[in-house]
Order: sequence, then structure tokens, then C-alpha cells
Amino acid sequence: MTDSTLLIRTSLLSVVLFVFHITGDIAMGYEKGSVLPVIPIAVVFLYGALVLGERRSGHVIMLLGGLASAAMPVLHWKLAQVANSGSTGFFFVAVVLAMGVTGLFGFILAVQGLWSMSRHRRSQ
Repeated sequence: MTDSTLLIRTSLLSVVLFVFHITGDIAMGYEKGSVLPVIPIAVVFLYGALVLGERRSGHVIMLLGGLASAAMPVLHWKLAQVANSGSTGFFFVAVVLAMGVTGLFGFILAVQGLWSMSRHRRSQ
């Protein structure tokens, strides 16, 4: 499996986890505002992964999405309190931690892909 394919699959998993995360925010009452921005964010991330996955612009979109996903555990610093709220809290914490893992992994793969693209371009 190529690094680009792995990055695309990781980004798709991050999108699914992002939707689960927002769903958890809504179910637990953390998200009180409009959730309409969720759809464009997820669509841009999907477009970057599926349509632009082999291009520099796709790698940049996936890099930014990975960075945002990796930041979720840090932004939700109250994870220990949420974990005590039963099975819903457990699932929410698991999703946020999985977002952090897949996000950081996707970020690393995107940086590696951009680095190899720039080396390939310089060698031509």
C-alpha cells in the first residue's frame, strides 16, 4: 500500500470520527449553536482526500484536517470528567482519542507526502 493510499484512508477515517465527535457533542449538550458548519468542513476534507488525494492541494487539505483532528484531545481537556458519565461518555472519549491518533498519523503522512513531492519536483 502506498503512502498516498494510506493517507487517503486515514483521512476518510478521520472524517467519520469527526462526524461521531460532533454527534457526541450534540448528544451530551456541548454543542448549543448551529451544526451547519460541520457539513462544509467534512465535505472539504472528503474532497481533499478523494478528489485531490494525489495532488499537493489535497495533501495540504489533509494536513490541515489531520492537524485539527490531532488537536481534539487537547481541546477537550475535560475528557476525564466526561468519561465518568457512563457509556455515552466512554464512547465520546474513545472517539476523541481516536481522532487524535488518526489525525496525528494523517498529519505525519501528509508532511511526508508533501516532502517527497517537493524532492521529486526539485530532482526534475
